Amino acid sequence: MAFSMDNGGAHRGRRRASGLLSEINIIPLVDVVLVLLIIFMLTAQAMEYGLEVEVPKVMEQESSIDDMPVVTVTRAGEIYLAEKPVNINLLADEIRKQYPKQSAGAYVKADKTTTYERLAQVINALSQAKIAVRLVMKPADEVRPRARR
Repeated sequence: MAFSMDNGGAHRGRRRASGLLSEINIIPLVDVVLVLLIIFMLTAQAMEYGLEVEVPKVMEQESSIDDMPVVTVTRAGEIYLAEKPVNINLLADEIRKQYPKQSAGAYVKADKTTTYERLAQVINALSQAKIAVRLVMKPADEVRPRARR
């Protein structure tokens, strides 16, 4: 290995090294960002389809195809009417306001870990307003077994 001792040769060597470092290829970065964007766009659509509530399962169930409002009670005890939060004291009024032709009843969909007290409060509020309550349950044969952790 022979090195040139003149300043021009040493200076040129530094320039080449810094020139290589400044030329970063961003095409793989753009590819990864586009793939992540596509994944986000696909999963965002799947997350729009309602509240995540795991209803209790039962052995037999009558099927009901009545078109009635759905009241959802989450694990945390939050109450939603048609996926919009609602105060329990205004629940019956909101049902009558949003569904003027449907005053016969409402579906109540509660997470299986919801406390009984909160569910009873919702049922009582609807019963006092003369709104029939139908509880939403999942048939046992439709339940997929969960993977053990």
